[in-house]
Amino acid sequence: MKKSDKSFQIEVTEEIVSKDKETQETPKPQDEAMAADEQETLDAEEVVGEITEPDLENELSQTRAEVVELRDLLLRTAAEQENFKKRMERERSNALKYAGESIFKEILPAVDNLERAMTQGVVDGADAATNLKGLLEGVGLTLKSMTATLEKFEVFPVESIGKPFDPSCQEALTMEVSDTIPANHVSKEFEKGYTYKDRLLRAAKVIVSSGKEGE
Repeated sequence: MKKSDKSFQIEVTEEIVSKDKETQETPKPQDEAMAADEQETLDAEEVVGEITEPDLENELSQTRAEVVELRDLLLRTAAEQENFKKRMERERSNALKYAGESIFKEILPAVDNLERAMTQGVVDGADAATNLKGLLEGVGLTLKSMTATLEKFEVFPVESIGKPFDPSCQEALTMEVSDTIPANHVSKEFEKGYTYKDRLLRAAKVIVSSGKEGE
């Protein structure tokens, strides 16, 4: 082999070795990506390691405290609702039980007047006329008092005498001849009817005129 050929071979060999070395030293893109991922994983593990011990324990303690506080609040709210419900039921029961209390209080003075009239209304003996007058006055005052009480609670009598017979608020007991009351009109009232607010409380019991005799 000639000297020039040998020199050329040595140069080619050195060039190949140099290229192989450069190839080995130059990192591939996928190798760089893998290395970056590994570094990020290591960094994340370090961060988690830093949070895990003191910070996580503090957060757990705070969460437990919040749970206890919310539980107490829920229990108090439930107890308050139950107490409110019981109080409302008790007040409703008392309202129904004593619904007529105010009405009865208004009626008691009328009862007192009747008792006084009965005590003073002796009609025998020399003072019979005077006692009878006192009795009638007492009964009149009682009637006036009771009527005022009824009106106070919006209870009013049904006007019947001389009015056309109305079966919706009147009950006819019988019919009779009348020279002054037209036929099918109320001539007499046996028992008054009453309304309460916009509702019929009791129908009136009446006698209805059949008109003049022979008509």
